[in-house]
Amino acid sequence: MERIICLAIGYLFGMFQTSYIIGKIHHMDIRQYGSGNAGTTNALRTLGKKAGAMTLIGDMLKCVIAILIVDAVFKNRYQEILPLLGMYTAAGCVLGHNFPFYLGFRGGKGIAASAGMLLAMDWRVFLICAVIFIGLVAITRYVSLGSMAAYVGALICFIGFGAAGSYGMDFPHTFEMDVIMGLMTALAIYRHRANIYRLLNGTENKLGAAKTAAK
Repeated sequence: MERIICLAIGYLFGMFQTSYIIGKIHHMDIRQYGSGNAGTTNALRTLGKKAGAMTLIGDMLKCVIAILIVDAVFKNRYQEILPLLGMYTAAGCVLGHNFPFYLGFRGGKGIAASAGMLLAMDWRVFLICAVIFIGLVAITRYVSLGSMAAYVGALICFIGFGAAGSYGMDFPHTFEMDVIMGLMTALAIYRHRANIYRLLNGTENKLGAAKTAAK
């Protein structure tokens, strides 16, 4: 039951669509512009750097806050599996971000929300993935490639740190956390399927290549 509660809390916070709200302030539905995605990259390309930064911060914070709330609620009763419950919360947040029911299940790709999860759960993984993302984007100018590589890097880190006992859980719960993270990674890659196709065909938009559509 606690897992379902954590998923529900995460989903509730995940439905806070930062870029959609910012778009509405500009009298537009951001999902009708650019990539049609309610996320940080499309906000950056469509509305500019300020909107992109606000979306990134907002989407990260909603996952951080959700995990902190779960930690506060369950720390006394389920202290030994808090990392697992945090992962369920993050999964719910990503699902809420990607598939908000009140927007016809058309949201974003969950990358910024996932960055918030890394920041809240393990700063080491956050830093490693930040280096992967920034390094790849700086070299290739492909945000999608950096996002997917960072997600795979996060999965490897969680598996490695979990096996080393960093999260203080027994093997079944650690393995369960790895499975949830693996499913989140698979979802992230699936949500980037159009980007993968364009990358393979050399037609993917590079960072800074697209002009803003609104101010």
